[in-house]
Amino acid sequence: MTDATSDGTGRNERFPAGPAYLNLLLATVGFALTFWAWNLIAPLAGRFAADVGANSFAQSLMVAVPVLVGSLGRIPAGALTDRYGARLMFPAVTALTIVPVLLLTLVKSSYPGLLIVGFFLGLGGTTFAIGIPLVNSWFPPARRGLALGVFGMGMGGVALSGYFTPRIHRHGENLPFLVVAVALAAFAVVGALLLRDHPERTVPRTTLGQRLGGAGRLRVTWELSALYAIGFGGVVAFGVYLPTYLKTFYGLGATDAGTKAAGFALVTVVFRPLGGWLSDRVHPAVVTAWALGIVALFAVLQAFDPELYPLGTLFLLVMAAGLGAASGSVFALVSQVTPGPRIGSVTGIVGAVGGLGGFLPPIVMGAIYGAKHSYAIGYMLLAMLALAGCVYSFGRMRNAGAGWVGSPP
Repeated sequence: MTDATSDGTGRNERFPAGPAYLNLLLATVGFALTFWAWNLIAPLAGRFAADVGANSFAQSLMVAVPVLVGSLGRIPAGALTDRYGARLMFPAVTALTIVPVLLLTLVKSSYPGLLIVGFFLGLGGTTFAIGIPLVNSWFPPARRGLALGVFGMGMGGVALSGYFTPRIHRHGENLPFLVVAVALAAFAVVGALLLRDHPERTVPRTTLGQRLGGAGRLRVTWELSALYAIGFGGVVAFGVYLPTYLKTFYGLGATDAGTKAAGFALVTVVFRPLGGWLSDRVHPAVVTAWALGIVALFAVLQAFDPELYPLGTLFLLVMAAGLGAASGSVFALVSQVTPGPRIGSVTGIVGAVGGLGGFLPPIVMGAIYGAKHSYAIGYMLLAMLALAGCVYSFGRMRNAGAGWVGSPP
């Protein structure tokens, strides 16, 4: 079974449907599992901190190290995927991630040990930049947005970790690490056997530094990075800070706040493929503009401090939908405006900036609340950023990359 499609240059290309969907399934599962591993420390950070006598700042650093390394590590991971392909990179990175996961069983009572292992645990966060070029290569432009959105649902591995890790931990201190290590090993074997790069994949002949430099010189790389920092950065920021916001401002208990934060995360995961699906039917820049415009509007409404029920809950969930859809549509835009041989390199940079974009907002929100005892200014800042992204997406990104589809300029 094959699909005849145009590659954007007037030629017809045929994509085998079976291998395409198999690779999408494998990449999504692998993405979710490695993201679970990437987030293993955060759900248990309170217990680890109590065991090693760490204060709140030290606990935050413990959680931040794997996230920061995983975000920055996407840059070389994406460039290496351009060169060696996802068939090699995905199983290799998954297998290497097993090492720090198992080391957690030995260092959980040592703060320096947790920081060192957390650094290497960041490997799990780099698979995003490996899966995007793989999925992108197997799907024709007309179906690429939805496919990339489905792959993006693998970020739900963070939510899986938050829910299951502490519950498994109750049955044994080392059990969650052993369970995740076994799952990673199983995927590494299956991935090595079944993952396939597209047979017509273009292999760059330049060095890693040249590829990263070339991607960095593309204007669209930084435009897409800024948009993804707003969309996915907003998802990360809310994921990190929403429980604190709900407890501090609305007076919820820790369990109730955590449950509602999980609901927010679920909405972002569901709307990410929807943003990709819409991008297959409407230009992804237009979808991004509408999604960020909705975020801007409801951020302004939330700035007026509505009651949590029903308006506050409604406003937060609509913002979650907008941020999730924008996260999906931006990567549909990446595949449309980026030269094919540089998809991995550009994805690495964009993914890194998006991941890092989620850590400044919680700091800003906390500082604003400490000074003003109100989050209104923080939501207005979010509204201004989202509105700027909306205007830029609609005004500029609809025509970005139009002159060089398929090959670097």
